[in-house]
Amino acid sequence: MTLIANNRTSRDAIVGRVRKALRKTGDDEKARAAAEAYLAAHQPAQAAGEFQRILDHRSIVLVDPVDAMARLQLARALADDAVKANAFYEEALARGHEGLMAKALDAPYEAGRRGAGWLKLKRAKTLDLVVIGVEWGSGRRKGWLSNLHLGARDPRSGGFVMLGKTFKGLTDEILEWQTRELLAREVKRDEWTVYVRPELVVEIAFNDVQSSSQYPGGMALRFARLKGYRPDKRADEADTIDTVREIFEAQLQ
Repeated sequence: MTLIANNRTSRDAIVGRVRKALRKTGDDEKARAAAEAYLAAHQPAQAAGEFQRILDHRSIVLVDPVDAMARLQLARALADDAVKANAFYEEALARGHEGLMAKALDAPYEAGRRGAGWLKLKRAKTLDLVVIGVEWGSGRRKGWLSNLHLGARDPRSGGFVMLGKTFKGLTDEILEWQTRELLAREVKRDEWTVYVRPELVVEIAFNDVQSSSQYPGGMALRFARLKGYRPDKRADEADTIDTVREIFEAQLQ
């Protein structure tokens, strides 16, 4: 991630953001020093207009001041095949990072956007959850049931614990099919939502599980999106709230 400050206010905001990200080390002063070093390394390049140049040159400008201060390391690899790229990715995960940014060497820097020259590489997790309700769509999805309410199975109560909603990953074909199938399972409705018998299982990809006071389980899926329906699975075979809690607790370690 490249952060640029063009005034004192944004400079303080950047230091605070990097400091917060590094605070998990337990040494707050070290985190502040690292944040200051990160910012100091980038400012000369900004002033010289180097950020407008391609990545291959820009990286050289950034590496020297960072290494000289011996505070931060810029981990990067030039991969010309999938095997090397995957090895670097696995190394990043082993070090506790969420993933990588893949950047084209000839891509210029564009403030505020990644553009086509940058790709975020992050392994998605998946859960098999049950649709317990769905909201009517709006705009071009008006007239279709769109926003899925996702529930994890509670083996103690026999019910389902809501973990969030998603309308991402739905094609027109899926919208048409699920509107028909979910209306056939309707048990009640209000102005926006149709509540259904918990029978349809969906495979949901997500990035993380985060704490949430909005849902009864105290957790919610971050960036949930539909991978597909699972007609081969019954609702009593869906993932449990205990599995979700295990994922959440593992993230805290």
